[in-house]
Amino acid sequence: MSGWRSSDANSAALIRSEVWSRELKEILEDELGATRYVRWLTEFPDGDTFTIPSIGQATVRDYTEDSAVVYDKMDTGEFQFQITEYLSSATYITKKMRQDAFYASELESSFVPKQRRAIMEHVETKVFGLQGDQTAADANSINNADHRFIAGNEIVANTTYSITVADFAKALYALKKANVPQVDLVAIVDPSVEYTINTLTNLVNVSNNPMWEGIVSSGIATGMRFLKNIYGFDVYTSNYLTQGFTEAIGGVTCTNSVANLFFSAASDVVPFIGAWRQQIDVDGEYNKDFQREEYISTGRYGVKLYRPENLVVVLSSTNVV
Repeated sequence: MSGWRSSDANSAALIRSEVWSRELKEILEDELGATRYVRWLTEFPDGDTFTIPSIGQATVRDYTEDSAVVYDKMDTGEFQFQITEYLSSATYITKKMRQDAFYASELESSFVPKQRRAIMEHVETKVFGLQGDQTAADANSINNADHRFIAGNEIVANTTYSITVADFAKALYALKKANVPQVDLVAIVDPSVEYTINTLTNLVNVSNNPMWEGIVSSGIATGMRFLKNIYGFDVYTSNYLTQGFTEAIGGVTCTNSVANLFFSAASDVVPFIGAWRQQIDVDGEYNKDFQREEYISTGRYGVKLYRPENLVVVLSSTNVV
């Protein structure tokens, strides 16, 4: 009786030394949300410049009987907005690559979604970067309330310029002084700010502060959105805020700064305005000269700070982490 046995030792030729998965590993992507805070214009049929007339407030005067009434002109002005961004994202796959690559179909199917994502990340950064429409190194005061300030200034001992709960109160005060509706209040903050709030010593012990119950046990954020509301602000985190710069306001200098944004997201007063001249469009063709299939996504848009009274920028240092 003859027989044979199968083991690793005598069957090495039958064992693949490396097994490749059919799944491609994707790079982790965070949530995008800036576009919801933009008033996107639709009545913009042609051209690249859009002008919106503006009117000021009426004047009131004391009146004396049987005397002439004083007539005051109403202030007028205009707000101009332009399409400034013309973006493209393009890639290709060669005929040879299609023939030889095991993952060719998976790779090719990812081109258009990846291109759209790249363009929308640009939009996200551009919208949150509109904090730069404020005057740098200035308090940008409106009705004697600062709309740009460095975090932690209310606390003398805070030399790290980390954000405090008092900064939320100060931002709320600035918006109230500017007559911004106290509805749909939103704060977009850097992850370093989330870290600071999670570890604030005055929030660790919540036994005498029931409004903050749950922070220690569950953390203050889930995904992009915070679990708690701070002085009326729903707080979101973002990796697309302007950061890595140094700025001095009122004699105080904040290094490695990030610009955290506070505003009302009510639909009729959102701080930013924008328009797409061309929504993201996809073109594809075979290039016979290079023997490859080419894909390109393009889009044209513009965004601008529309209501400066509805934007408070709090600069905090990312050095706290």
